[in-house]
This record gives sequence, C-alpha cells and structure tokens, in this order.
Amino acid sequence: MKQMWAPWRLEYILGPKPDACVFCLPAHTEEDAERLVLFRGRHSFVIMNKFPYASGHLMVCPYRHVMHLADLERDEAHEIMDLLQICTKILARRYACEGINVGMNQGEAAGAGIREHLHFHLVPRWTGDCSFMAILDDVHVMPESLQSAYTELKDCFRDVPAITLSGRTI
Repeated sequence: MKQMWAPWRLEYILGPKPDACVFCLPAHTEEDAERLVLFRGRHSFVIMNKFPYASGHLMVCPYRHVMHLADLERDEAHEIMDLLQICTKILARRYACEGINVGMNQGEAAGAGIREHLHFHLVPRWTGDCSFMAILDDVHVMPESLQSAYTELKDCFRDVPAITLSGRTI
C-alpha cells in the first residue's frame, strides 16, 4: 500500500465535529474568513470547501436550512443559479480550468456528507488533472493552500454585486 500526504484532512478526521450545521451562517460576518465564506447574497452564499476534492472547490448554499431542492423558494433557487453561473466564470478565469463539475448530492444515499442543508458543489477540472492519481481510489492533489486560494478568490468576488444575470442584479 502506498500513502499520500494530505495534512489538511487530519483536522477534519481528529477534530471535534460541530453540533450545529456548518452551512447555517451567523448574521454577522466576523467568522467569514475562518469559515471560508467568499460571498453573501440575499438568499444564498458562496463558500469554499474546507476539505476539497480539488483547488477552487466551491459550494453555493441557501441561508435557509432546507434539505431538498424542491423546498427552495423561487427567489432562493434563482439566486443560487445566478451564483453558480458567476462561480463558473470566476473559476474559469482564476484557474484556467477546462471544465467544471457542478452538482449536488440530495440525501445520504446520493452521497451527501451533510444531507440536512442543501448545497451545490463546483469543482474545477482539467484534462488529466490528476494524471496517474485518477487510478488510485480517493486521492486528490492540492497544488495550493486553502488560505492562498481564499485570498485570491475573495478578490474575485468583490465585483459580484454589480454583475447582472437573467435580468436580475444580485
């Protein structure tokens, strides 16, 4: 058996698990940098995955604690889609990725690690992005630290409120 060094995972494995939902944000923004929150909209927000599959792994979540896609209200669903579109543009520009996996896992059987609070994943991808790593089970290569990625991506979201999609300004 071969081993790969992935030090950022140890904090998750050994660390205390929160009692509260990690996607239920406080109204104040004092913890945003620690929580890796990149952007707050009216109904939803963009956050980095603390234990990512690839550099630039983002998530878009509604503020409201809902489990099912069908439970989203119209304004929430529209803003989430707007933010997904904005995130794809930012990821393409920042990482020069050739593709992006965008999706959600609704329910534990579908692979949702946190099934109680709906969230969408965006994972930048490149042809052969893991090279030989793709043949190894559950191995991910991270070429940058979370903090440097957060700093760079936070700058990318500074102009988001001015962006208009689908005739709506966020």
